[in-house]
Amino acid sequence: MNRSISSFKTWPLAAVAMAVACSVSAQTQAPGNDGSTTVLAQAAGGSTSGAVRTTGPRMPGEGGYSIIPYSTQGYVGLNVGRPDYDLGCGAGGFSCSDSSTSFNLYTGGMFTQYLGAEFGYVNLGKMRRGGGSTKAHGLNVSLVGRVPLGAFNVFGKLGTTYSRTEVSASALSGIATGRESGWAPTYGAGVGFDLTPRSSIVLEWNRYDMRFAGVGKQEVTTTSLGYVHRF
Repeated sequence: MNRSISSFKTWPLAAVAMAVACSVSAQTQAPGNDGSTTVLAQAAGGSTSGAVRTTGPRMPGEGGYSIIPYSTQGYVGLNVGRPDYDLGCGAGGFSCSDSSTSFNLYTGGMFTQYLGAEFGYVNLGKMRRGGGSTKAHGLNVSLVGRVPLGAFNVFGKLGTTYSRTEVSASALSGIATGRESGWAPTYGAGVGFDLTPRSSIVLEWNRYDMRFAGVGKQEVTTTSLGYVHRF
């Protein structure tokens, strides 16, 4: 079950293709999202009353509701992907598969243009092994570093997850069963593309360290495609 990032199944390539297709469509249907486009409101008699930003993400201090203390430019997001459990299949010739779907529902806010925070719920689906199943989910808190590159941005995440895991298996498999919980580190990275000033798509990779019965702390990784809406 040990697989490197480079050996992920081919579905993430389809996600990349989808992201590129969406970006091409957005660029042909909307003006550039560089924050420089403005419109002039005309008062009676044709005088200019002021300039209003119509595109581009808001900068720090420009508002935007956030539930993260001391932050602005709040957002919510939903990522759907595929988990990869770094666990053995056990003995006895039982089937072994970790092809279930994972999802991550989260909200965040930015302290500055480049630094923010995020918390959410992650469900890493179910791995079938040893005549039973292994499940994991948890609550995540992370610092987020983001670098805007025009309509694109790259970001990294570093934080911790309080996870709960449950393992069931046949006694013939030799796999320890039971439940575990606790805090452990997590990190990830990704790239986003702004479809509009308030919406983005993201392609993201994350690693979660979680405790499992009988084997202690092990990693679960995900590659996911998501949608982010800014307030």
